[in-house]
Amino acid sequence: MIRRLAILILAFAASLSAAAAQGVPQGFRTPADLVRASLVAEPAAVAGAQPFTLAVRMQIKPGWHVYWRNPGDSGLPPEVTWTLPAGFNASAIRWPAPERIPIATLMNYGYEGEVTLLVPVTPPPSLDPANPVQIQAKLTYLVCETECVPGSADLALTLPVGKAEPDPANAALFARARAALPAPALWPLRLSSQGDTLQLDFAATGLKPESIRNAAYFPYAETAIDNAAAQVMTVDETGLHLTIARSSPTDPLPAALPGVLTIDEVGTDGTRRLAFAYGDEPVLPAVAAASSAPNPAGAPPAVAEFDALTLATAAAFAFLGGLILNLMPCVFPVLSIKVLSLVRHAGEGPARLRLHGLAYTAGVLASFLGLASLLIALKGGGAAIGWGFQLQSPAMVAALAYLLFAMGLSLSGVVHVGGRLAGLGDGLTRRAGLSGSFFTGVLATLVATPCTAPFMGSAVGFALTQSAGVALAVFASLGLGLALPFLVLTLWPPALRALPRPGAWMETLKQVLAFPVYATVAWLIWVLAQQVDPRGLLAALIGLVLVGFAAWAWEHGRAAAPGAGRVARVAAALALVAVAALAVTLPRDRAAPSAQAAADGVEPFTQARLDALVDAHRPVFVDMTAAWCITCAVNEATSLNTKAVRAAMAERGVTYMKGDWTNQNPEITRLLEKHGRSGVPLYLLYTGTGAPQVLPQILTEGTVLTALDAVPVASGRSAALTR
Repeated sequence: MIRRLAILILAFAASLSAAAAQGVPQGFRTPADLVRASLVAEPAAVAGAQPFTLAVRMQIKPGWHVYWRNPGDSGLPPEVTWTLPAGFNASAIRWPAPERIPIATLMNYGYEGEVTLLVPVTPPPSLDPANPVQIQAKLTYLVCETECVPGSADLALTLPVGKAEPDPANAALFARARAALPAPALWPLRLSSQGDTLQLDFAATGLKPESIRNAAYFPYAETAIDNAAAQVMTVDETGLHLTIARSSPTDPLPAALPGVLTIDEVGTDGTRRLAFAYGDEPVLPAVAAASSAPNPAGAPPAVAEFDALTLATAAAFAFLGGLILNLMPCVFPVLSIKVLSLVRHAGEGPARLRLHGLAYTAGVLASFLGLASLLIALKGGGAAIGWGFQLQSPAMVAALAYLLFAMGLSLSGVVHVGGRLAGLGDGLTRRAGLSGSFFTGVLATLVATPCTAPFMGSAVGFALTQSAGVALAVFASLGLGLALPFLVLTLWPPALRALPRPGAWMETLKQVLAFPVYATVAWLIWVLAQQVDPRGLLAALIGLVLVGFAAWAWEHGRAAAPGAGRVARVAAALALVAVAALAVTLPRDRAAPSAQAAADGVEPFTQARLDALVDAHRPVFVDMTAAWCITCAVNEATSLNTKAVRAAMAERGVTYMKGDWTNQNPEITRLLEKHGRSGVPLYLLYTGTGAPQVLPQILTEGTVLTALDAVPVASGRSAALTR
């Protein structure tokens, strides 16, 4: 601390002398002479929702240096303050591997000659081609030789809006910059303490001692080791070993030591420098594939979970997910109608029942393929959406609530559609209810969208990264899984013989089945309350009243005289027109206050806050949810909000962040896509080191507690972080 304070005082004094223009000593330089800074973009143009990379290039005068994120014994790292257009988000700096720079008795970590700092930037979903993107940045730095000079530079860049393709003029610069970044950890690291030293054992079997000229470890924490002490290297058949002096030998052994390992390896083509990051360095987005960066020998390529899927496995996962969707509570109301419809048709003969099964399957498949086509088209146009996107529209939620409410009234006997119950849509045609089975399949698909079953998330995420043909094949498999149980009942004769015969009991069962439909309506209205303001909620409730009035007027008109019947039917039609007008005019994109407010130790999700916690090596649990996601609500009630889970999080100092996807949120969409998902739920556990653990979509309390066991208790962790 004394050395750091001394160097800062020296830097401040140097800045005052540099500002005195004519009075500086002969050997002194102004910051502009010492560092030439520039801002460069990898693409020639920017496209909506297409992440790209910026480079802050610093060309340093020979003999001088700037600093790494951990500057070592003295100095300060460069900082960049961004001024970006609305909707743009700049992530943290990606730091190249540093060098050890001795200055007298001190050891600094930094860069000489030239350094390029890469910064990922994500634009909003849509951009106006007529408005070029204006990017500004304020770079501040400390550049040192034996004396230090603080400097700054105002950087600016203007990019057109268009197809995001790499700029050939900048390709070499970005290739060199990526090659300088540490690769993901190649060998397991075991940390132990030997008196006043730390022993770092890397399981790098197969290394030849004569080929390793030097190795060094650069911890992210500034006070973890004695920076100036020599790092003693040995290489044997068990791997690479470094003995490093501790800065505070009396402190407990840290649970982890995130940082960067560098190795100078001698080969037939000379000496090359390898660097590996031990920690949770994020992946850098790129306009062009970053394959130009050399892959260390023997290092497996980093592949996202969904990239490892093939069409066959994705289709199989989608099929299994569709089967499980039949057990989800959001599909239960339609399942009840299907069962009652099948009982109704049990006496029509096997051939006719098979037609009902095929009609229902056709309705499911047509709906899934139509939904997939719309989703693919919108994403191709730059929209940041995913599975369940239609329920982010208050108008769609209200329309679905009105439709289910009308269905419930029909089941309760308030209104009779088509004169007899043969499933939703039976009155649309007189072909013995086949269209009713088709539209029951359509409704089953619609109400299934708030649910994400196991296996389904990775399959849909894979589909939305592939060609349209592959995506449609995966969605068709999902639909076939959803339709299969009902289809099997109609195609398999023993199942048909097991069905009871129609009778008077059906009317009672029909009325009983209306109540889960009403429960679904209540849930949808609750979802709507998260999306609209109180006036919008009142309008939606009035819509329910109008639906009830339309049903009453229509049924009353059936039994009235011809003149009165026409008046009643006109009144019912006008009420339905008013309902449609209310649904269309509901306000959109209102943030859900209950989900956004930090309460009970839960923080609202923002990418900037998550990046800050990850960079500080803090443990974080990320819960991506939505008000319309029933799976999410069940997981929260049974597995996340329990006393045992909350106590385990508190004991380990885990920050609980919740992202609300009830309304559109491009930041949440991007995080979902990063982990191969197209919808909620998504659960991530950042342990403080390494990549996040992705938890299953269906949670149990035991699953969460087992995952939390990987996070050290808060006392030991905080001690390691504060040294």
